[in-house]
Amino acid sequence: MSGAALGGGARIVIVGASLAGLRAAEGLRAGGFTGRLTVVGDEPYLPYDRPPLSKAVLAGKVPADHTTLPRLRTLADVEWRLGMPATSLNLARYEVSLADGRTLEFDRLLIATGTRARPWRDAEQARLDGVFTLRTRDDAERLHQRLSARPNRVLVIGAGFTGSEVASVCRELGLAVTVVERSAAPLIGALGRTIALRVADLQRAHGVDLRCCVQVDALEGDAQGKLRRARLSDGSTLDTEVAVVALGAIRNTEWLDDSGLAAGGMGVACDAGCRAIDANFVVTDDLFVAGDVARFPHPLYRQQFLALEHWGNAVEQAGVAAHNMVCAPADRRPHLVVPEFWSSQFGVNIKSVGVPSAADEVMITQGSLEEGRFVAAYGREGQLVAAVSFNQGRWMEFYERLIAQAAAFPLEMRIGEGRPLGPAVPACFPEPAVVSRQATAILTGHDPNTRRTKWIPRRSATEGPGVHGRA
Repeated sequence: MSGAALGGGARIVIVGASLAGLRAAEGLRAGGFTGRLTVVGDEPYLPYDRPPLSKAVLAGKVPADHTTLPRLRTLADVEWRLGMPATSLNLARYEVSLADGRTLEFDRLLIATGTRARPWRDAEQARLDGVFTLRTRDDAERLHQRLSARPNRVLVIGAGFTGSEVASVCRELGLAVTVVERSAAPLIGALGRTIALRVADLQRAHGVDLRCCVQVDALEGDAQGKLRRARLSDGSTLDTEVAVVALGAIRNTEWLDDSGLAAGGMGVACDAGCRAIDANFVVTDDLFVAGDVARFPHPLYRQQFLALEHWGNAVEQAGVAAHNMVCAPADRRPHLVVPEFWSSQFGVNIKSVGVPSAADEVMITQGSLEEGRFVAAYGREGQLVAAVSFNQGRWMEFYERLIAQAAAFPLEMRIGEGRPLGPAVPACFPEPAVVSRQATAILTGHDPNTRRTKWIPRRSATEGPGVHGRA
């Protein structure tokens, strides 16, 4: 189609029966698209809500099969291909291949394949009865059943948001839980060490056996294949019947490996209008990206690419993608939302706006760390880039406006209290390789993928023909 307007007989395929995929399908119909619309999903379920899985579902407050996302409009005329992963994309033919060997032709395509849980590194140990990951509806149901059997101790490997929320539910259920985190504190990749140390205090105050700067070297089972203990890097062992592997997410891009798109471990690169970028950094006309799998440039962060795993971002980006897929080129709009995220754990509501991991300094602008009720503002090179609140969420809209305006940092007055602020201090984020495994919002740099081109200077006429570029 090469960016042309879509006619009534056009075909749109959405790969990813996710939150982004559902909202995009609704947006396409709302935008007047009347052609054939197909949604492909690797799970057998209609799109469902993931945030409750690590909270309400694990705690037994909501059944896993009650998390189906509500419809904002009727989608009776959508073809659902569920339980059938996409395996490849052929750009020359405008075809998506499925696991059953069939192909789907399209005029426009939306990639919304999201992420999956990072598995335990040893496949044999990962198969032990009692080792879990948490990403899907089935994961949550299985783990809930195991927690309901009241194991003697639960081991959580990794203290990002998922691991911390699992630990919180375990304590709510009265279960003994040990959290092993290789960094100095929980949530360090998302909040930085300065603020994350407060999270460590919070977890220990609620009875979590928190072990930082330690890793799990091995998981061991008995003759029946049941998990029995973990061996830690400090030489200790831990008897446990349940281990939850919470080591971050992997973006589902493998099916695009030979597609020619700029797709890799950080996601699928796209422009601000959600149009996919190919491996030569050329923007495509008919391929779009939305949700957790997308990485896109943002002017607030010097046009560096952002990779987000946020509920709100998936909704907003899906709406922009749907609009741009069917509108005239002159009417396309950019996706420039300020990232927003929240988590509830250990009786504390944590909210974040912006990208904290983009910062190198942080300061407390309201409340105090000692009280456990505060707002932390994050800055870099004189600009406010993020804010995080602990039980002060009502202020986040205010900080979001400041971030959108590229407000100066450090802030000069303690908001709402009229007292002078203390100095900004180092935020202390880990190296990027660590952040990418635990943080839900990261800067991924400018390059669309890891490919590099080696340029060889043109030879003179007397030297004969030369090679001008080599992949």
